[in-house]
Amino acid sequence: MAIQITIIGLGQIGGSIGLALAGQKAALKRVGHDKKVDVERSAQSKGAVDAVNHNLPSAVRDADMVMLCLPVSQVRETLEFIAPDLKEGAVVMDTSPVKSGVFEWAQSILQLKRYFVGLVPSVNPDALNEIKFGLEAARADLFQKGVMIIDAPRGTPGDVVQLASDLARLLGSDPMLADPVESVGLMARMLLLPQLAAAALLNATVDQPGWMEARKMGGRAFATVTAGLAYQDEIDSLRMSAMQNRASTVYALDVMIAALQGMRNDLESGNDDGVAVRLEQALEGRNDWMNDRLKAEWATGIERKPIDIPSFAERFFGSTFYKRDKDQ
Repeated sequence: MAIQITIIGLGQIGGSIGLALAGQKAALKRVGHDKKVDVERSAQSKGAVDAVNHNLPSAVRDADMVMLCLPVSQVRETLEFIAPDLKEGAVVMDTSPVKSGVFEWAQSILQLKRYFVGLVPSVNPDALNEIKFGLEAARADLFQKGVMIIDAPRGTPGDVVQLASDLARLLGSDPMLADPVESVGLMARMLLLPQLAAAALLNATVDQPGWMEARKMGGRAFATVTAGLAYQDEIDSLRMSAMQNRASTVYALDVMIAALQGMRNDLESGNDDGVAVRLEQALEGRNDWMNDRLKAEWATGIERKPIDIPSFAERFFGSTFYKRDKDQ
């Protein structure tokens, strides 16, 4: 019996999950759902899903796994909408980057014997310079050469966590277990801070004196730095994520403000050497980071085990937690 994976949200992440699993059709049935019918059709034509179902309750009713690939601003209402139709033993996985509020929603909304795991994927370094959005940006290798943070609420059965780890490896990622506090700190620095910095840059330039002429000169650097604020859904999710994780976000902002203040002080005082050192350190840091990302040697010393699809299926149909549910 094939495992049904229902992917809700067929943008870059959801579409890429479907494409990465395309070679497992004998063991996995990929059902797609998106709020936009044309996106559903495009996803199916691209081979990202085997079938689509625009009726959300029906799309999850037979699902063994449900992937929420949505902006965090849409996660709570989606959980509330699908919860009554999830079958016993179903595992819901969410790919939004910051989990504090999401864990609370899942705990309060999901019925007994429905499980929740948080996933935070990092993308293939080959895709870092692409400025594409939505399903157009989906690619089968999006998660290769990356890590996938796995957050599970306290009390989650070990088999469910192992299932998430197996899925990460099927997608081409190295699973990395992390507790919610650690995960939030990482995401505040590496996701929320760049987006908030982009917002600050835009607020400091758009509609300011001279903008009518300056906008004509905006080039690749300006477009790249501000690309994370291209959609309203992202704005809503950024606001919610930052507010739900205020302490970590404020700390990250404070560190950046201190760095900007140091640069400003060196410029104001005419400290040419100081400015040079700051810029050289920044360039060196970026080059080191990019080299590390391209090498993707995070798992050095860790044995990579291929995922056996029958064993993956047994997480549902023969695992300890599934048998226990059926016996109770």
